[in-house]
This record gives sequence, C-alpha cells and structure tokens, in this order.
Amino acid sequence: MPVRQRQEVQAVPRQAGLIAPDDESYWAQIAAQYDVSPSFLNLENGYFGVQARPVFEAFQRYERTVNRDNSFFLRREWPGRHAHVLKRLAAFAGVDEGELLITRNLMESLNIILQGYPWRAGDEVVCASHDYDEVAETLEMVAQRRGLRVARVEVPLNPSGDDEIVAVYEGALSEHTRAILITHMVHRTGQIMPVARLSALARSRGVDTIVDAAHSFAQLDFRLPDLGADFVGANLHKWLGAPLGVGLLYVKRERLGEIAPLFGSMAHADGGIARLGNVGTVPPAPVLAIEDALDFHESIGSASKEARLRYLTQYWVARVRGLPGLRMLTPSDPQRSCAIAVFAIDGLPAQQVCDRLLEEYGIFTVVRPVAGTHGVRVTPHLYITPSDLDRLVAALQAMTRETQ
Repeated sequence: MPVRQRQEVQAVPRQAGLIAPDDESYWAQIAAQYDVSPSFLNLENGYFGVQARPVFEAFQRYERTVNRDNSFFLRREWPGRHAHVLKRLAAFAGVDEGELLITRNLMESLNIILQGYPWRAGDEVVCASHDYDEVAETLEMVAQRRGLRVARVEVPLNPSGDDEIVAVYEGALSEHTRAILITHMVHRTGQIMPVARLSALARSRGVDTIVDAAHSFAQLDFRLPDLGADFVGANLHKWLGAPLGVGLLYVKRERLGEIAPLFGSMAHADGGIARLGNVGTVPPAPVLAIEDALDFHESIGSASKEARLRYLTQYWVARVRGLPGLRMLTPSDPQRSCAIAVFAIDGLPAQQVCDRLLEEYGIFTVVRPVAGTHGVRVTPHLYITPSDLDRLVAALQAMTRETQ
C-alpha cells in the first residue's frame, strides 16, 4: 500500500525576494496566522515558539491519524514519512540526511555528543560563562566522569567586534584543549557569536567545535555548514515553530564513527547516525509537523524573517536605550543580536520588574542571569507588532521615572 501524501496547507502566498521588515501590511497577514492568548502580551517567545495555525492544525491531524490508524501507521507508513521529513529538514539545513538526526531537543542532541565523544583523561574543554545552564551542567558531569578540565571564558557583553571575541577564546586554548563549546546565539543576552571564525581558529589548532544552535536555527539566515563545526545541536520547537518534542543533531559524516551511542543497541552497528538515536518509539506527530513548520518558514524566507525579528527588537530597544537608569545588556550593534534583548533598571530587581510588567501592564517576560547580575529578557515573535512594543516602551518609561 502506498504511503499517503501529506495535506499541504499554505496560509500566506510565498513571497519572492526580501520582504521589507517594516511592511506592516504583509506582516499583519503573518501575525494573523497565530492564535495567541488575549489575556497578556507574550514577549517571552524564547522558551518555545507558538506554532502558526497551519502548523498546529497539521499537528492535530497527525495526532488523530496516528491514534486512529494505530500500529498500521507506525509499521507501514511511519518509516517512509519519517525518512521524507528527515530529507526535507536536511535540505533546509544544507547537509546530507545521513548526517542529521531528529532528536527530542537540544539537550538530547548535546548529551549524545558530550557523552559519546572520545575524550581522554586530561583533555580540556573551553566554554563560556554565558553558555546554557543545562549544557554547562552536562559538561561538568562528563568532566567529572572522564577526568576533563573545563576552562571558562568571559565574553564581553558589548564587544567592539568579532576580533575581541576571537581573542578571548584564542587566549584560553592550550596544548590540552580538545574541544570548544560555542553557543551561536546566547540565550541570556541575544549576542550572536562568530562561530565560523571560532571554528576556523579551533581547526587550525587541531581542536573540535561543538555548537549550541538552539536559538539561532531558523531565527538567523544560515546553513549548518556555514558554522564550520563538525557537531551541532539545535531545537526545532523554538524559532522554526515546530511542536515541542523535536530537535536536531548534526554530525559531519566522517566523524560519525567516533561517537559512542548514548542509547546502546547493536541494531545500527554500521557506524551511521541512526545508531546514535535509538530511543525507541517516539510520538510521530511532532516529527511530521516539522515539514509544515518548514513550509510556513520558507513561505516567508529566512532572510526576511531574520530582518523582521531584528527590526522588532531594535524598534523597542532604540526607544528605551537612553532612559535614565536603564541598562541594555545586549550588544549595541544591531547586527550582533536579533530577536533577543535584555535590560536591567538600576534600583529595581529584575524579578520585580518582570512581575510588575505582568501585573500592571499585562506584559509577560522572563528574568535571566547575566554576567553576575540579572536582566529581563524580551523576545518578540512574528505575531508581535510595533504597537505591542509601544506598550513595553511606555511601561519602561514609567518605571524608570520612578527610580529618579
């Protein structure tokens, strides 16, 4: 019996060329494709992304199909459908499907690499204090088990350029350095790290790079090979807008044989990437909806999406950056960040600011630790409008007046 074809839904016509980030008529059409709560303004979209309506409706159809067709679907249709989604995702990411694994999230992806990497006792791993907390905890666990040394660097919050960042990492390399862990887009501040340059530096020293692309994947316009790294993990439930429960792991083909499986099995002993993902039965619907999320994303275009998200961030940041007592903890150069920006108000604890924004203004944000202090992180999405951000600006203007 042939595999049934997916029902494709295209809510907004695909656009040719770059869409102006301030074309509010077009972006209103995109915003209308999201069903969000009317009870608060959600400016904490960095945790996970709201699925656009066509993606969510497809996800619900897949759930019904799997529940209705039961084991027939899993045994007869799922292998082919999974392979098709993987091929489509690999094409979008710019890699071969034999180098890509669909995982449950970034943490599963990086656990596979960090725990399966061929470490030797005495190896050194360079990372930054701004790296994701759970990734850092996993690295510490592996370091204790395998006798590794973890060397942490401090990256400036507002660097003068890439050279300053590269110099920080270069100064941390030693004869014992085996790998550098790099966060492409820092979840605390939104800073975009020069991963390609850092990868080139590492390669020139015989050092590997392991990249956390949790926030950058489908927020920035790039392909995985552009990073120059042999190992990359990412989430698909953040900026791609796929359902919760899907991520990816990229391992360059010639490195696959070096990684020991985290989930043991002899079923895939051929050295292919499938042996790294033997987790048993997984929910098919989130995986199937990856293709619908790609459809929606590509109808806008990666470059246009990145430009719009950066425009929205700079819209509110430009209006509050000069407020007395308000400090931006995100780089001042707009090209060094995109949808994520973080601020602090002198004299007001970040959690108090966060709570007041919600209780008094109906604006939901989150507190993030940044360089020994705490800031309030703001992450708009494609359904956010400039008028929404005017509400945030007005709230911050009122709060800063109180502190003077």
